[in-house]
Amino acid sequence: MSGSSKAINFLAVSSSSSHLCSTKMALAISDELLATFVPIVVYWIYSAFYMSFGSFDNYRLHSKKDEEEKNLVSKANVIKNVLFQQTIQSTLAIVLYRVIGNEGGGASKSQPNSITVMAGQFITAMFVLDTWQYFMHRYFHHKKFLYRHFHSHHHKLVVPYAFGAIYNHPLEAFVFDIIGGALSYSISGMSPRTSMYFFSFATIKSVDDHCGVWLPGNLFHIFFNNNSAYHDVHHYLYGGKYNFSQPFFVMWDRIMGTYMPYSLEKRAEGGFEARPIKRAK
Repeated sequence: MSGSSKAINFLAVSSSSSHLCSTKMALAISDELLATFVPIVVYWIYSAFYMSFGSFDNYRLHSKKDEEEKNLVSKANVIKNVLFQQTIQSTLAIVLYRVIGNEGGGASKSQPNSITVMAGQFITAMFVLDTWQYFMHRYFHHKKFLYRHFHSHHHKLVVPYAFGAIYNHPLEAFVFDIIGGALSYSISGMSPRTSMYFFSFATIKSVDDHCGVWLPGNLFHIFFNNNSAYHDVHHYLYGGKYNFSQPFFVMWDRIMGTYMPYSLEKRAEGGFEARPIKRAK
C-alpha cells in the first residue's frame, strides 16, 4: 500500500472516531439533567402503580364515592396543575444546580462518594427538608390569608390520591418544594447524582403519603410513622390542625404538640379508615 493510501485510511479512521466521540458526547446526559427529570418520571410511574390499586376497595382509605363527592377539583385539572408545576420546577432546578454547584463534598465523578458519605447526606437532607416543610406547612395553615389564597388549593383534595400529591398553588410549590429542595441539597453537600436518588426517593414518599391506599406489606408503612393514613388524618375533618410533618418523619409534630395519633379500622363496606384517637382542640 502506498504512503498516500495509508494517509487516506488514517484520516478516514480518525474522522470516524471523532464522529463517534462527538455522537457519544451528544448522547451524554448530565447528572444535573438526570436529577431534574428522573424524579418527574418516577412521580408518574409510581402514581400509575397506585392508581391501579385504587380501584380495589379493600385497600382504600376512602370509598370511591367519597373521592367523587368530597373532592372539589376534577382529576383533569389536577393533572394540568401538576404538569405545570413540574415544568416550572424543572426549569428552576436546572438554574439552581448551576448556581449552587456541589460536587458532593469534593468527590469527583471518577471517584464517587462512599455509601457511608451518601447515607449521611441522605439523612441530613431528610432532616433539612422535613424541618423546612413542617414549619412552612404549619405557617400556611395558621395564617388565614396564606391558607385561603394558596394552601387551600391542596386541600381541595379532601380525599387524596397518588398523582395529586403535588397539586398546589404555584407560589406554595415554590416555597415548599423549590426552596426546601435547594436547602436540603446545598446543606447536605450531596452531588447532583446523589440528589437524583434523594429527590426520586422523596418523590416516591410524597406520592405514597397521598395515595389514599393502605397496601399490606408496604415498606413505607413499616419504617415510617408518617404514611398514607397519618397524612390522611391531616386532610380529613379537623385534621388541618394536626400532622403537618412531611414527607419523612413525625418528629416535629411530636415536639411541637401537633401530633394526632390514629387507629386503622376496617370499614364494613371494605377498605380502611384512619380514625383519630384523641379529641381535637
